[in-house]
Amino acid sequence: MTATDTHRAIDAVWRIESAKLIAGLARIVRDVGVAEDLAQDALVVALEQWPESGVPRNPGAWLMATAKHRAIDHLRRNTRVERKHEQLGHELEAERDRVMQNLEAALDDDIGDDLLRLVFTACHPVLSTEARVALTLRLLGGLTTEEIARAFLVPEPTVAQRIVRAKRTLAKERVPFQVPRGAELPLRLSSVLEVIYLVFNEGYSATAGDDWMRPALCEDALRLGRVLAGLVPKEPEVHGLVALMEIQASRSRARVGASGRPILLFDQNRALWDQLLIRRGLAALERAEKLGGARGPYALQAAIAACHARAPTPEATDWARIVALYGTLATLAPSPVVELNRAVALAMGFGPEVGLDLVDTLTAESSLKNYHLLPSVRGDLLAKLGRLDEARLEFERAASLTRNARERELLLERADACVSAGSQTPPR
Repeated sequence: MTATDTHRAIDAVWRIESAKLIAGLARIVRDVGVAEDLAQDALVVALEQWPESGVPRNPGAWLMATAKHRAIDHLRRNTRVERKHEQLGHELEAERDRVMQNLEAALDDDIGDDLLRLVFTACHPVLSTEARVALTLRLLGGLTTEEIARAFLVPEPTVAQRIVRAKRTLAKERVPFQVPRGAELPLRLSSVLEVIYLVFNEGYSATAGDDWMRPALCEDALRLGRVLAGLVPKEPEVHGLVALMEIQASRSRARVGASGRPILLFDQNRALWDQLLIRRGLAALERAEKLGGARGPYALQAAIAACHARAPTPEATDWARIVALYGTLATLAPSPVVELNRAVALAMGFGPEVGLDLVDTLTAESSLKNYHLLPSVRGDLLAKLGRLDEARLEFERAASLTRNARERELLLERADACVSAGSQTPPR
């Protein structure tokens, strides 16, 4: 194996094993920042040694053993400073002996619990949303600071600062490296699910930049969701989120044309939808429902996505059920965005006039003032009603609000189409 091949192998191993490595180390040192530093130290050793010695048969266990030796040295230094921790030194010696005796098992000890602790720590509500996203992608996704910055179109120093501050905050607030229990669990789990879905959404419909989609982010979010579902298999909303992401991800190939141009749901070639992902999504939705989570926010959105997935054409979609599901979702988690989506379903099921009536009530919502999809939806409904001049203005306003270049192009094309259609309409 050439040095280049070895470095590629190390990169692949790091992507696969880094989260487990950091999680296992955090259990020992009780500090995710220190744990990541120790893991990086082990990676440096691998980069130095493996090109000469070759990639070990169990590279993950090798990295864990190397990092744990450094963790033990780190804590031993601390015990020399704090004599009251003398007993801890004996425990660490025992830990070192155990690791040396059984390298194969070192990686797997309590790894499920360790990963779950790391998930809840990285997504702790004490951190800002941006910090939780960055730290989760760094610690659990194995992404570099440069990769995270590129994915979210923000300067690399900004992401680096978020990660550093997040680690400092966790240490300053003495956030325990543990899985929350009792009444605290739902709130903390909600924070975790929010982070994963934010990552997925940014990949599925990029808020800014030149690309309509960033598939790598969707894949990272899906992987994190699947891992979480395996760690907490009895939490229905976790399965609801996985179901939603699986079904939405199934449309990825049909959402973008050869030139990168966005293709809206009703115009997509449904033969391109990934049937494996749809089956996985429907199975996850069934698990959520069997666990009593049919009315969870993510499960409800997954049920809506399932209506689209089951329909061979837009016309065959069960729009009445979608309207009802959005109504339930609006009761459970009231939101102008939910109402806007319900308006679209109403328009499809009962006519554009009905949908437009609801959309018009949302124009006064301050939270939607700069939300480009409000004028986009309104323009679509006006166009269907033949009110083309009004529709053109709405599409132009939507284009001015979006920060995504591809979406802006599409909206301006729709505005131009209103002009063309209007010029072909005979005078009354």
